[in-house]
Amino acid sequence: MKIGVLSLQGAFLEHEKMLQRLGIDTVEVRQRKDLDAIDGIVLPGGESTVQGQLLRELDMLEPLRQKIQAGLPVLATCAGLILLAEHIADDPTTHLATLPITVKRNAYGRQLSSFSTAADVGRLKDFPLVFIRAPYIADVNKGAEDETSTDAVQVLVRVDGKIVGVRTANQIGLAFHPELTDDTRLHEAFVAMVKSKN
Repeated sequence: MKIGVLSLQGAFLEHEKMLQRLGIDTVEVRQRKDLDAIDGIVLPGGESTVQGQLLRELDMLEPLRQKIQAGLPVLATCAGLILLAEHIADDPTTHLATLPITVKRNAYGRQLSSFSTAADVGRLKDFPLVFIRAPYIADVNKGAEDETSTDAVQVLVRVDGKIVGVRTANQIGLAFHPELTDDTRLHEAFVAMVKSKN
């Protein structure tokens, strides 16, 4: 099993180190052909606009979108969450648009641009949450909450009433950075998702 980490820009090395701690082989995804060798992918934090632009320039956006739509497991953090979102508040631009949510970019403003807290994330108790110029999920798009649908969006965690983590059948989207903590449980959950799909 190999998990790709999108390595065009942003904090991809921390995800690689976290996965390697779990004994997982990683592949730095830098060009289209790298997508052929992976069983799952991590979309890291960074600058979503730059990452989206590079995905387009390198002719990776559509092939990656098709793979995710076909069931490729994906873990997306911060900017990666924005890449996945079907809608971005106050912005007509979208990127992969595979996750039926609306995100609000840089949603916490200057005073709370970076902060840490802890909360239960799904079944994971007291998980450390690190936010850096974080978005949040403003809306789970209509119809996506239908629990009978395989694409149903499950809310994993809220902070101050705002949704900051969701999951569908093959996508985990987080506004925070588990790779910047010592807690491997979310990456373990992602690895379990990848194994279940293969």
